[in-house]
Amino acid sequence: MVRVAVVEDQPLYRDMIVTLLRAQEGVEVVLIADGASSARAEFQPGTIDVAVLDVHLSDGNGLALGVSLCRKDPNLGVLLLSSHDVMELLLDLPEDVRAGWSYLSKNSTTSVDVLMRAIQSTARGITVIDPALAEGAFPRAGSSLSVLSDRQYEVLRHVAAGLTNEGIGEKLGISSRSVENHINAIYASLGLPRGRNQRVSAVLRFIEETSRHDF
Repeated sequence: MVRVAVVEDQPLYRDMIVTLLRAQEGVEVVLIADGASSARAEFQPGTIDVAVLDVHLSDGNGLALGVSLCRKDPNLGVLLLSSHDVMELLLDLPEDVRAGWSYLSKNSTTSVDVLMRAIQSTARGITVIDPALAEGAFPRAGSSLSVLSDRQYEVLRHVAAGLTNEGIGEKLGISSRSVENHINAIYASLGLPRGRNQRVSAVLRFIEETSRHDF
């Protein structure tokens, strides 16, 4: 069971998210707040797995709220929502709370499956970005991503969108072992240090070194 908090100051959108999540198996909405102040007041460490936060709250900033909550509970994952393409905010996260942050756009055609994948991945400490934004991203000239093969870049794009190795394999028609080999080659090519957050580092590099067409 993934325990979720929803912090959103737009009543209609908040109710829609809460209603949608309550209809899913394996999810429990344990906290609903209309702003940063009420979220801080009601938050209890150890009771929430993922906080779904609007980036622009009427009484504060969702990013700053997420950082403060994560420092109270290092196991907390954060899924940011915004009507603007602000996923570069993930690059500004302090090192001590960098794992387990994700971003979805309110303007994309995000499905229930995408939302649930983002929540489940975030709960495991994985970073996910909106698949529609990942789909339209391309490597910047001269970046470390520009030296990846087309297949490696395709795999990395799916990693950024939150697909598991098995999911990537199904998408590309290759085995999970082949996906794993591609991912290890990507890590080596990008010079990412070994560690439990290597996948997170790869997604952050993807954000940092890609450009996107207007969304």
